[in-house]
Amino acid sequence: MSVGSAANPAAGAKSAAASGRLFLFYQSAIGKKAVMAVTGLIGFGFVIGHMLGNLQVFLGPEVMNAYGMKLHETPPLLYGARIVLSLSVALHIVAALQLWKMNLAARPQGYAKLAPVTSSYASRTMRWSGPILAAFLVYHLLHFTLGAAHPNFVYQDAMRTVPSPYENVVSGFANPVVSLVYIVAMILLMLHVNHGAWSLFQSLGLNHPRYTPVIRNVARAASYALLIGNCAIPIAVLAGAVK
Repeated sequence: MSVGSAANPAAGAKSAAASGRLFLFYQSAIGKKAVMAVTGLIGFGFVIGHMLGNLQVFLGPEVMNAYGMKLHETPPLLYGARIVLSLSVALHIVAALQLWKMNLAARPQGYAKLAPVTSSYASRTMRWSGPILAAFLVYHLLHFTLGAAHPNFVYQDAMRTVPSPYENVVSGFANPVVSLVYIVAMILLMLHVNHGAWSLFQSLGLNHPRYTPVIRNVARAASYALLIGNCAIPIAVLAGAVK
């Protein structure tokens, strides 16, 4: 028997042991919160980048459409980001549902009267803002990415593979109902980020009395920036400033 083959069983045993420890860690509430924190951080990075990309609509169709074309010319980046985001959203939702079930099992009888003392409104809306945002994400992809919910979806090429983001944004948000749904979703996103962006540090055990207030303020500022930046686009389209 060679040295390499003799070492393989030991390596396999170590790998199995590590996988077992990881599984046991995830089974705990702390493990699920850690998964939510990491996937939430990925989602937070995505929504910031997505907003910055969409704000290019104010620079005109040439800039916005060139940005869209550039993304489609780099499939590993485009589809890699989509896969990572999809997995992150799925894991985030699964971990959240499992934590909710664990909390119900630990407290089978609900409170006779809800009396939130220290929790914020943002933290109390996390349970329902998350599922609503997940549903909105599906609609948003169908509307602006796949064109399935967009009757006048525009493409940049004859192969109908590369969308024209500028024309599709203007056409989509010209519908007041679509704009209203989008703005409501952005308000929910603001509430979700306002609480989630700072609580993820707590979930990862990185909170500190000196730095937590700063993290809260940064999370609040980021959530407001997302709200203002994202809502500026449909409002500008409805007002005729972008057309």
